[in-house]
Amino acid sequence: MVDIEHPKKKAAGVPAVLSSFKFGFREMGPARTGKVFLKMNQDGGFDCPSCAWPDPDHKRKHAAEFCENGAKAVAWEATRKRVPRSFFAEHTIEALNEISEFDLGKLGRITEPMLLRAGATHYEPVGWDEAFQVVARHLKALVDPNDAVFYTSGRTSNEAAFLYQLLVRAYGTNNLPDCSNMCHESSGTALSRVIGSGKGAVTLEMLEEAELIVVVGQNPGTNAPRMLSHLEVAKRNGGSIVSVNPLPEPGLMNFKNPQRPRGWVGKGTTLADQHLQIRLGGDQALFLAVGHLLIEAEAANPGTVLDKSFIESHTSGYELYSKHNAELDWAAVEQATGLRRAEIEEFTQRFIASKATVICWAMGLTQQREAVATISEIVNVLLLQGNIGKPGAGPCPVRGHSNVQGDRSMGIWEKMPDAFLDKLDAEFSFTSPREHGIDAADTVKRLREGTVRVFFAMGGNFASATPDTEVVHRGLRQCDLTVHVSTKLNRSHTITGREALILPTLGRTDHDHTAAGPQSVTVEDSQGAVHLSTGNLIPPGPELKSEIGIVAGLAQALVPDVGEIPWRDFADDYSLIRQRIGRVADGYEDFEARLRANEGGFLLAHAARDRREFHTSDAKAQFTANDLSWLPTAPGRLLLQTLRSHDQFNTTIYGLQDRYRGVDGTREVVFVNPDDLAALGLEDGAYVDIVSEFQGVERRANGFRLVSYPTARGCVAAYYPETNVLMAADDVAKGSNTPVAKGLTVRLEPTSS
Repeated sequence: MVDIEHPKKKAAGVPAVLSSFKFGFREMGPARTGKVFLKMNQDGGFDCPSCAWPDPDHKRKHAAEFCENGAKAVAWEATRKRVPRSFFAEHTIEALNEISEFDLGKLGRITEPMLLRAGATHYEPVGWDEAFQVVARHLKALVDPNDAVFYTSGRTSNEAAFLYQLLVRAYGTNNLPDCSNMCHESSGTALSRVIGSGKGAVTLEMLEEAELIVVVGQNPGTNAPRMLSHLEVAKRNGGSIVSVNPLPEPGLMNFKNPQRPRGWVGKGTTLADQHLQIRLGGDQALFLAVGHLLIEAEAANPGTVLDKSFIESHTSGYELYSKHNAELDWAAVEQATGLRRAEIEEFTQRFIASKATVICWAMGLTQQREAVATISEIVNVLLLQGNIGKPGAGPCPVRGHSNVQGDRSMGIWEKMPDAFLDKLDAEFSFTSPREHGIDAADTVKRLREGTVRVFFAMGGNFASATPDTEVVHRGLRQCDLTVHVSTKLNRSHTITGREALILPTLGRTDHDHTAAGPQSVTVEDSQGAVHLSTGNLIPPGPELKSEIGIVAGLAQALVPDVGEIPWRDFADDYSLIRQRIGRVADGYEDFEARLRANEGGFLLAHAARDRREFHTSDAKAQFTANDLSWLPTAPGRLLLQTLRSHDQFNTTIYGLQDRYRGVDGTREVVFVNPDDLAALGLEDGAYVDIVSEFQGVERRANGFRLVSYPTARGCVAAYYPETNVLMAADDVAKGSNTPVAKGLTVRLEPTSS
């Protein structure tokens, strides 16, 4: 039954607590729920497999250091349900493909390797040795190693990621696309160019010290709920918060902190002092205008607005930047942003009043066509006032999956610099390939061409997460072999190559015991802190291997004689992997020793944040001059953004409710401003097909219910992965090659049937 209500104006509180435990009890039972929840994000416990939000230090860590979505992620993984071999015997691959993504995830944990042989209609159980030989046989048969692709999910641990990229490079390719290509690649591209590091330059403590925090293109109430607690601290410390988003998000309106009495019985905390309901694609224009107004204010009152000393000592390009944006077209800015000049001027006054500003952003920015230029404009504004490398200030990209940042540190990137590869080769006595590999968007193009022969995925759900869904599915089915290392079933297991393998792995919550004894892995969070993660549950089956064990086992079948790599020793003792990481990966020097010396982990060095040193082409933080670009639309056209529901993390669907947006019982909805509905002659509750238009090609998602919603005029929103079919593989962010999911030109057509 579909139920649509008014959107909420508060987040968390008692409903979040009840939802967390209800989901936990249903999947794990009361005793298991308590055991798991109390170990999540704790020293000596396991890291949440959901988002990459950092943990506070042990002095400030709460006994319940988790959020609603984290609780669901853990319960989803630690469920008592199992998928027995009889299930695969009873369901053909065609029948599996008819099961919804939501229902596939509800089936439970996979407990033994499953093989779909060429020409077969059913998966069947297979031993690990045969599974590894199947993969090795296909890979060794390739004339060119670049005809294989090795995808990585952001959930993979540091140790597994390091071994995985080592295996792939020992095999002979740099085809290492990962989920970062589809989310924060734009952040890394922009930040690397202008401050010399692709990582954010803010810690939790710095965030709480900020006088102004701007949250752009982000919904922390659903996607990083623990962030709200730290925004509340900043607010109590006297800070001001501004949200910039086409959608009003309840987490930034009012936060009822379940860890404080006020969150249970009080009114909660109003977080955002100002909400700028920006038009999709208008963020670059907004920050260009803020920079323009800051420079004007400095000219009117010299020495009071800009940090001229910082600009002169630590930056380059200021003269070109200031000249470029001196003549601002305010009419274009107002059209691009959908905001009034007075709103932007009020916003700018908050910058002028602040001595320490943090700007946070997420995929609302990074998945735009002009994402790199937009993030560069954000850095321009920060540089004007010296808001980097000092307490309470800096750029803060809020990354999604739990170890997506650590994966990149470990070498999961299709174009790792030669300095990393040189150290890798010296450490393991082989020669890694130097030709750059392909990223996620280019993988889709190769699948479209039918030139990918083997597709191997370390976690994730590539078949659902990528653009051009039909193209991806057709390409995967043309592969000779598809392999997925997974904990549970998803769509990627039903869209198979001529042969297919499912290799079941331990989850974060599972106890990992090898011949050398109990093992732990590590992760790197969104702000560059590294810590141990140790599962405490009995694994769901005796046949499960860790990701590390799977990589090492495959390596012994595929590349046993390449270099001097002790794969078997690595599979038994993860500290040996960390010792090697410490000699190869920047910032991880003396890795194992530092972990053992610091129970809560350690913070990686960041030159720009720690010392105002910028590892750019001229050793300066660089102002950039970017031409104003925005997204005009023709009559009858709207701009679409894809987004998550509250019962979702990435492509994993926990339920059919989006509590904060008032939707229950369906995911096929499209949120439309009531004035746009009236202008288009459409009615709330009617059903439409969403048709995207890109370079003369139309893509269609059928049968979506219209929901009247207070989004920005001219903008609509719908859930992914259901609307990924509307995205084009060739429609990517300039400079980062990230598929565009924010700002698709669409029209709404009444459903014919």
